[in-house]
Parts: sequence; C-alpha cells; structure tokens
Amino acid sequence: MSETPVVAREDVVAMIASLGDRTPEEIGDRIDSMQLAWLLHQVEQRYGVEIELNDGQYARMSTVDGAVDVLREAIGAVPHE
Repeated sequence: MSETPVVAREDVVAMIASLGDRTPEEIGDRIDSMQLAWLLHQVEQRYGVEIELNDGQYARMSTVDGAVDVLREAIGAVPHE
C-alpha cells in the first residue's frame, strides 16, 4: 500500500496556471468551470486516481482553498495499491 499523496495549495495553483500558460502569481482565489475541469483532469493524471465528486463537493471547489480541501478528501478516500 503506498502513501496517500498530499495535495498542496501551491500544486493546485500551479495546475490551474498551466491552463493558458500563466504564472502562479496570476491566479486569483476564484475557480471558474473551465479551470475546475482542467484541475480535476490534472489531478487525476498526476496522482493516477479517478475522482468522483458529489454536487456539494463541486460547489465547495469554487475557490483554490476549497479545491485543496475537497481534493485532499477525495484522494484520501481513494484506495492506493
């Protein structure tokens, strides 16, 4: 069983910034729907997981800090080999 990856705020900001080749400093706290879709794709690719979220979790991901919290919960719930 491998260790559960930790999703850091800096990682989330960097993944969002990679959409459109922006710098992390250019990323605000709000996350729009395109950024959210990109972020979820990037997290799944980076950590080798499939993330399934409910409506409440999606709603909480409207900010960077909310996304970090939800991703930590979601990835922590995924069994790792």
